[in-house]
Amino acid sequence: MIKKKSIVDVRATILQNRCISKNVNIITLDCPEIAATAKPGNFVNIKINDTTQPLLRRPFSIHNVQENTIQIMVKSIGCSTTLLCNTGSGTTMMVLGPLGKGFTTSGHNFSTAILISGGIGSAPMLFLEKTLIAKGKKVINLIGSQTKEELLDLGLTNALFATNDGSLGFKGNVVELLQNELPALGNKKILKIFACGPNSMLKALAKFCRENLLSCEVSVESMMGCGIGICYGCSIAIKNPDGEIKTVLLCKEGPTIDAERLVL
Repeated sequence: MIKKKSIVDVRATILQNRCISKNVNIITLDCPEIAATAKPGNFVNIKINDTTQPLLRRPFSIHNVQENTIQIMVKSIGCSTTLLCNTGSGTTMMVLGPLGKGFTTSGHNFSTAILISGGIGSAPMLFLEKTLIAKGKKVINLIGSQTKEELLDLGLTNALFATNDGSLGFKGNVVELLQNELPALGNKKILKIFACGPNSMLKALAKFCRENLLSCEVSVESMMGCGIGICYGCSIAIKNPDGEIKTVLLCKEGPTIDAERLVL
């Protein structure tokens, strides 16, 4: 029986706040209402505390789902994310979700999934990987960062690493790593690429996939206020199938979109 996604706004309790690098934490939230219907690529919008500082909620990809819990990955880059990274177990906060359009994992048009992530873009990949493997897909992870120290090794399946400075794995960016590995991956028609990372990386990947006739879905980053299409803070330009460019709200038509629709 297919579970219909139902958006809820619930008060969730932090069960664990674990630091996995000098500025990245994985936070586990007791959130059965969202865990029951979340799909890979969905996100949640979190009100970090009950004050007006910060005023707006913050969006986070769902990193993993385990029974009644969801996990998010948080990088401390500003006041709000630093506050969240420093929030202890037992604290409650309002969580709205599951939001957005997730990755397309169903169908029999591919047998091998290549998951490409850069930096904090690895956030949705564990949940995605688990779902794809459960569907009988082979999964390969290509993970990139500037340096070895910035790599987030989450224990993902068949992981290959790329660093710009060559301090670990392939020397270069993750799109160049894909280009290097592509000949060994066999028939392009059985491959599908799923990606999340900086938008500059996604555009370079989209260009490469178009040139090489590779199916690709990307999770696009954008500023979001409400997450449900009210504030219009996440409008982006994308292409229709006929090539016409239009403006859409990423929280409604994304964050995952066909790479063919990216405006390069």
